[in-house]
Amino acid sequence: MSSNVLPPVSSNHPGSGDPVRQDALTPLTTPPTPASQRVIDMRCRPAYLHDFFGATPGSPGEATARWLNRRVGTRGDDAHFIRSRTPEGFLAEVHEGGLSRAVVVGRHTPSQHLPNDLIHQIVHGHSELIGIGAVDPVLQGEATALAEVQRAVSVLGLSGIDLEPGFGAPPRHPDDPVYFPVYELCAQLGVPVFLMSGPTTPDLRFNDPAPLARVAQAFPHLPIVVYHGYWPNVQQAIGVAFRYDNVHLVPDMYLFQPGSAAFVEAANGFMADQLLFGSSYPFRPIQQTIEDFLALGFKESILDKLLYRNAAQLFGLD
Repeated sequence: MSSNVLPPVSSNHPGSGDPVRQDALTPLTTPPTPASQRVIDMRCRPAYLHDFFGATPGSPGEATARWLNRRVGTRGDDAHFIRSRTPEGFLAEVHEGGLSRAVVVGRHTPSQHLPNDLIHQIVHGHSELIGIGAVDPVLQGEATALAEVQRAVSVLGLSGIDLEPGFGAPPRHPDDPVYFPVYELCAQLGVPVFLMSGPTTPDLRFNDPAPLARVAQAFPHLPIVVYHGYWPNVQQAIGVAFRYDNVHLVPDMYLFQPGSAAFVEAANGFMADQLLFGSSYPFRPIQQTIEDFLALGFKESILDKLLYRNAAQLFGLD
């Protein structure tokens, strides 16, 4: 999600001072998370990571984070994330949220850079945290980007590489040849590639799942994980996942938005091994998101896959 693509937030922004509205897809009651249920949160970042996540009190970033929380259905305090402005607070959120692991994702785009060394610093020494690095071969150049992929995985111990073609300058699709050397190296290293998608893509023409098919076809043994699941282009994203079983979707906070019921239907059918849970914390509370996820109508027999086993297999944890 880019720091320069969301609407400005002011005191008279629609809904800025109003009670939180119940999303049409959010159930009135939600079952508690079973104490035995293991959960890997595929998208979970501390507020202190960047102003965009609410690091600075009273800042435009905090206001935007609070607005986005209301937008995606957070109930209660839309500033719940302020506890994670310290490392200790973030770890407490992870533990009290009931997570087995939390995945902290880096970024490298023209508008936001979360360096791989910072991601390593956050996750190092904490077995409950998994770090994902990031590169931009357009900004860095191919040789530098590939060297950084190698360093992020082999030296820093990060567990995958994030690319954000639609957030580049100029924006690109994931099948742009500039990214193919990164895909090839990640396949050689045995780590997944993570792609950003969704409605905050600055030019929505680049939130198109179709070009992903060429990548999945060219690298059939490379796990490709798509954050935000290309929402609202849900049916098209499911179609790509149907054809290519190395495509994994993490709808995260958009799973609770209109049109996302198709994700549930697909997971209850052919896609049980390809859908993964993500809270999008700090933009949604961890525990609430788990509860809302459990109430969406997934078959009980696949819940452990969706919440834990699919991600564990992706990272070689089991």
